[in-house]
Amino acid sequence: MDNLPEPVRVVRLPDGTYAYADHLPAIQPTAAAPQVVHQHIHQAPPDRTVQRIALGSGIGAGTVAAGVYFGPLLVGALTAIAANLALLAFLAAVLAWGVVSVVKSVGGPDGKAAAKTLSKARRGRKGK
Repeated sequence: MDNLPEPVRVVRLPDGTYAYADHLPAIQPTAAAPQVVHQHIHQAPPDRTVQRIALGSGIGAGTVAAGVYFGPLLVGALTAIAANLALLAFLAAVLAWGVVSVVKSVGGPDGKAAAKTLSKARRGRKGK
């Protein structure tokens, strides 16, 4: 039994928290003279111009946060819409080409004339 460590003491500090007695800092005498700290600051006060420009006049941080949050969402939504429209335009062009090709090959002389009329109509719309 002689080789067991001492039991750890728990002490209640003046602020109401508990701490282990072996972890307490060394206690200095309270009657010691206060230390005078000479602090030399060689720095200008912070410039708030950037914050004023970022927030604007009368605009709060909530507006800036909303822009930061919803900005990328808006860009993503617009990109998705543009991709869908590009796909639809590509499908329309492929379908129009397919219709013209089928009409040319199946229709004989009337089909060739109809395809020629169709291609002229398409070229006329592209110029406008």
